[in-house]
Amino acid sequence: MRSLIKHHAGPELQFTQRPIPTPGPRDVLIKVKKVGICGTDRHIWEWDQWAASRIPVGIITGHEFVGTIEAVGSAVTKYQPGLRVSAEGHITAWKDFNSRTGNAHIASDTRILGIDRDGCFADYIVVPEENVWPVHPSIPDKVAAVLDPLGNAVHTVMAADVSAKSVLISGTGIIGLMAVTVAKAAGASRIFATDINPPRLELARKLGAIEAYDVRQGDAFINDIKRATRGEGVDVLLEMSGAAPAFDQGFRALRNGGTAAILGIPSKPITWNITEHVVFKGAKVLGINGRRMFETWYQMEELLLSGRLELDDIITHEFPLEDFQKAFKTMISGEGIKVVMNVNS
Repeated sequence: MRSLIKHHAGPELQFTQRPIPTPGPRDVLIKVKKVGICGTDRHIWEWDQWAASRIPVGIITGHEFVGTIEAVGSAVTKYQPGLRVSAEGHITAWKDFNSRTGNAHIASDTRILGIDRDGCFADYIVVPEENVWPVHPSIPDKVAAVLDPLGNAVHTVMAADVSAKSVLISGTGIIGLMAVTVAKAAGASRIFATDINPPRLELARKLGAIEAYDVRQGDAFINDIKRATRGEGVDVLLEMSGAAPAFDQGFRALRNGGTAAILGIPSKPITWNITEHVVFKGAKVLGINGRRMFETWYQMEELLLSGRLELDDIITHEFPLEDFQKAFKTMISGEGIKVVMNVNS
């Protein structure tokens, strides 16, 4: 089968042939239709410090996809060939404490598609039966291919309980923009956004932010937000950027007793005033990892079926798998936002 692999300890990927994987007794073989490129894939492409310390050379990359079941293992009971599916990319044996108490998304034995085991940038992928997610017929392929990052946004928004609350979203990258439309659909009263990319800030406004600030112009926006929120600050901070200045600015804009949900991952450890921003502020801080399995998936489906999520302006480009170099360059350059590759469409 055609595959994109991390072929050496350096930048880019290689297009090559690999054997079609054989599903085990509890596994499902899926013929991939479309895949999404995400920020993690960019780290692997560029081979930064994190990728070099984590990614095994030779692995098939990618973890966002939609496809059709081609074959099932001898012990699979839930699914049959021909079903259109996606899959949760965090794989666990469901045996540790967190898996058995409703928190499998932070299981200690988690292995991730395209990072710890072969991923979806290929004609076929094998996943455990328990990770398969049947895709509702009303959800188009290009959206079904990016349920993974959409789930990150949904998890972050829902964990912070944004209904009838003012919200600041720091970082309008792919998932930050998704968080804008999710927060609006979830009933946030007013949404503010920050970033350093003017076109994406404008898109955030289009998706539902009442104001979007270019933080390259300084910190004055914090006073603007406070003036708009009774002098207190926003009820909820959704930190999606991972940028060190955004942590400081976001918590300064958060009211005392507010809630911060952090999904953004700094590229290296940061210096941050936890005394002022958390202890004296009495803030509730939530670390967000992946998607709740499978609560977030049900929430995603309901939001998509409601028709209230606006994703067409976020999913900007589609390329054939063979044009992977152009696809990655479009994503990395910022010309595209969410880029999808067609595998067997």
